[in-house]
Amino acid sequence: MSTLGWIILFNFLSGLVSAAVAALYLLLGEKARSRSLPHLVSFATGALLGAALLGLLPEALESAGPDGVKGVTLSVLAGIALFFVLEKLVIWRHCHADDCETHVPDQHAHGHSPYSDHGQRSAGTLILVGDTVHNILDGVMIAAAFLTDVRLGIVTGVAVMAHEIPSEVGNFAVLLHSGMSRGRALLSNLAISLASIIGGVIGYFFLSRALGVLPYALGVSAACLLYVAVADLIPGLHRRIETGHSLAQVVLIGAGIAVIAFAEHYAHP
Repeated sequence: MSTLGWIILFNFLSGLVSAAVAALYLLLGEKARSRSLPHLVSFATGALLGAALLGLLPEALESAGPDGVKGVTLSVLAGIALFFVLEKLVIWRHCHADDCETHVPDQHAHGHSPYSDHGQRSAGTLILVGDTVHNILDGVMIAAAFLTDVRLGIVTGVAVMAHEIPSEVGNFAVLLHSGMSRGRALLSNLAISLASIIGGVIGYFFLSRALGVLPYALGVSAACLLYVAVADLIPGLHRRIETGHSLAQVVLIGAGIAVIAFAEHYAHP
């Protein structure tokens, strides 16, 4: 299969699987959702950390060579700053309410919706716009990984998929709370999930013509995964301080890292 074929395939799978799981997930009872979502987020956190630190960053440093190490580390810093600004502009979390956690809607566990009644309709619009941008960036990131190496693209694609599942669950909930029917919310969620294909194609044609920037694009991609894990997911996990929950989080984060490490080793022994 061609590199472009791999990029389109994994972006398609990531969008389709995350949207489908989100739809099925919301068919569960509220108790089942509130119990299982934190575990899903814990696993996704480990997968993101593993992909960034075991896959993308080592590959970026190796590709850049000794003379490019400083440039790669600067690209990671620039990436973190970029995603901080995007989040401040309400693109990353795409939520404007004061009490809102798009990635980790833990408030379900306390018996109330994480989204206030005020501005629900505009919150749904922000989801459609913001998550489209988010997924296009994910597509570019997957393209950068596949242009470097197929096994790195697979590892990155799996990590993005692991993150997108809990993210899309939150997005789907916002769309429903904004007044959309289940059918329309499902189709909208699927459409914005598949926007990553656009990013993948853009990334392929741009980055393949500028191979010298690939190590630095990988550095920015690593920063993206690290930022989502550390700034968005881990703070939500810290809200649960019970010993049992904490042990489960450690185990599942470790499992997420282990899956990525296994995939990395198996694909490139």
